[in-house]
Amino acid sequence: MTPERSDDEEWSELHGGVQPSPVVRGWLRVIRVLASGPIIRVPPDALSAAGVLVLAGAWAAVVGPGWPALVVPLVVLAGVLDGLDGAVALRTGRARPMGAVVDSVADRVGDLVLGGILVAIGAPPAWVLAAVALVFLLEYVRARAQAVGMPGVGAVTVAERPTRLIVVAMAAGGAAAWPAGLPLLGWGWGVTFAVTWTAVGVVGMGQLLVGVRRTVPPTFPPAQ
Repeated sequence: MTPERSDDEEWSELHGGVQPSPVVRGWLRVIRVLASGPIIRVPPDALSAAGVLVLAGAWAAVVGPGWPALVVPLVVLAGVLDGLDGAVALRTGRARPMGAVVDSVADRVGDLVLGGILVAIGAPPAWVLAAVALVFLLEYVRARAQAVGMPGVGAVTVAERPTRLIVVAMAAGGAAAWPAGLPLLGWGWGVTFAVTWTAVGVVGMGQLLVGVRRTVPPTFPPAQ
């Protein structure tokens, strides 16, 4: 009988053998506890879709009544749902390739909505476009590297999805607490964190490329 793997082992396997940090370990424990309750009956794909809908609600809260403070708890909830879909799939034996595709598509749609929230807060669309484009490029490189068997694809970068959620939540929180923005820079919260997201994306892309480059296999499958 095969012993049950721990959360740390499953996470490490999904991330190319990288060992989780103490913060990640704590997050995994929280997700495991939540995935042990009634929510385990919810289909994983429904949880993925719910995360996108919650982010859409956060965007509407800014565009409609102008409530950036509401974005913060909604973004946190979306992050929890993003973790729960995979946890529930693993615990219930419903993990499947199509589920991974649904989760990936939901994440990319969610990234677009996060960009829309920053624009609604006041970020220049050009900066947001650059930030989101970097996300799509990073995930494309990761997917292609995975397809040809490069374990370095699991490199954990500073530009992962939790960071993007935190960036947008901080922008919304700042806009709610101090609408005038940062007086020293003369920037609003939207532009400040759109620039931050872009800078983090550049660093993250570099980290991923280094991780992939270190584990280039000796041979490649023929190009499709």
